[in-house]
Amino acid sequence: MRAHNHPHDNSLSLEQGETHTQHHLGHTGQNSALIGALLLTLGFGLVEVLAGWWSGSLALMSDAAHMVTDASSLGLAAAAAWLARRPPSLKHSYGLVRAEVLAALVNALAMLVLVGFIVVEAIQRFGAPHAIEGKVVIVVAIIGLGVNLVVAWMLHRGEQTLNSRAALLHVLGDALGSVAAIVSGVVILATGWMPIDPLLSLFVAVLIGISAIRLLREVVHVLMEGVPPHVKLDTIGRDLAALPGVIRVHDLHVWTLSSGTIALSAHLELRELDAWPGILAAARDAMAIHHGIQHLTLQPETLQTSPLIKIKADTRP
Repeated sequence: MRAHNHPHDNSLSLEQGETHTQHHLGHTGQNSALIGALLLTLGFGLVEVLAGWWSGSLALMSDAAHMVTDASSLGLAAAAAWLARRPPSLKHSYGLVRAEVLAALVNALAMLVLVGFIVVEAIQRFGAPHAIEGKVVIVVAIIGLGVNLVVAWMLHRGEQTLNSRAALLHVLGDALGSVAAIVSGVVILATGWMPIDPLLSLFVAVLIGISAIRLLREVVHVLMEGVPPHVKLDTIGRDLAALPGVIRVHDLHVWTLSSGTIALSAHLELRELDAWPGILAAARDAMAIHHGIQHLTLQPETLQTSPLIKIKADTRP
């Protein structure tokens, strides 16, 4: 016997699927910010690719490549946000809320690939410095920094999920790239020292790589259905076991369905099964108030004090 955290029928119908998803998962809103950021980033990214190629700056080319990957990540994030709003179906009983987690995974891996490209190119340039047009680098990088700040502001105003955080990480990394390109252009104009370009590119690559690895670890933790970092599993177990009428809690599991949505399942051993409705209501309130968990699946159990089937003693001689 399983009881859920709501008093309504738990049957799933395709007609009512969207309401079911919103009730349980409360998931993403409009993704207009992602689409707007995508168009702005892609447009300037193409301009920066041409400017970086013409000026010969690795810092600017790295920034341009980063902006193109930003556009890809924003497009992926927008598609994932749309998929996450799809209602449950007979094949996907939770809907497609995990699409945002997969998008964050792809974006984190793409960031690491980009970091590897920048590092290899920078090392090569230390041995063979390229002539760089410092003025072009400065002008284009300043415009790029402004675009990145606008896009970051658009994303920061939207809903904060793993998916949007991955996209924001791309944009903030790109803003660092723009700053590095500006500094590189100024130093080259003032001193003519070309190694500053690959040196700053390596610095930005390291910062981006650290952030990407952190995000990747968090995404993998979610996909492995690990306990959310801010949730204390032992505390939840004690709170459930402390409810009046509960003897013991076992098979307790807590995991993340999607950003901001935590699920819990557990078996509760009771003194009396008749007390279950009140215990369920108390468990629902305790988990929502103290742990922010709305999606519960609890199974009540009672200890058997006598055998279910009585076997008559064998009286044969």
